[in-house]
Amino acid sequence: MSDFDPSPLEPPRLAVFDMDGTLVDSQHMIVAAMAEAFNALGLAPPSPARTRRVVGLSLGAAIASLAPGLGADQLARLEGGYRDAFFALREAGEVAEVPFEGALEALDALAGAGWMLGIATGKSARGLHATLDRFGLGGRFVTLQTADTAPGKPAPDMLLRAMAEAGAAAGATVMIGDTSFDMEMARNARVAGIGVDWGYHDAHELMAAGARQVVAEFADLHPALDAVLGAGAGSEDGP
Repeated sequence: MSDFDPSPLEPPRLAVFDMDGTLVDSQHMIVAAMAEAFNALGLAPPSPARTRRVVGLSLGAAIASLAPGLGADQLARLEGGYRDAFFALREAGEVAEVPFEGALEALDALAGAGWMLGIATGKSARGLHATLDRFGLGGRFVTLQTADTAPGKPAPDMLLRAMAEAGAAAGATVMIGDTSFDMEMARNARVAGIGVDWGYHDAHELMAAGARQVVAEFADLHPALDAVLGAGAGSEDGP
């Protein structure tokens, strides 16, 4: 967790980020691990495009969406197979996940400007911590929310828990993500959402799901955050 202590003279501002597709490009690992999990059970793997569409959901929900009609036992085996394949690929270094250009600099700039930072992701806690450790991101975030301890997106629970842990009001909180699931979660938690167009859902989908703005690069994020909160888009009365 971060050592940042917001000034008592200002209400705390909280920027909550999605991970996959927003801070880190991990699509190749996700697609490869999903294909391995399906192949291991003798099932035809989903296309890369279908797999990318469910990134952001909790793993169980994503697999159920990709394999409708399978029984609970097979779904559980697919989920376990995916987890094993993903971590095996990471350990072997065969498929890379990398931060998007400008991501680390944007986090530093926001922290320096007094923003508290958080994560709300469909990753497991194990997966999230592995990614944070890999890129030296540990300690930057005051709250880390995963689908292990709360219902997954688009339910509002992860954002509600993040705000409670950070001591931030809805009107001073913004969710940043690349999928409609992120924007829907923001709306359900009654906070503002900012979409990024370098991830896995298109800009028009993000706007349709409730994004206040969609940014094209990380350099645009800080001004967008200030504009969104300045406009009162995440007020307690809801977006």
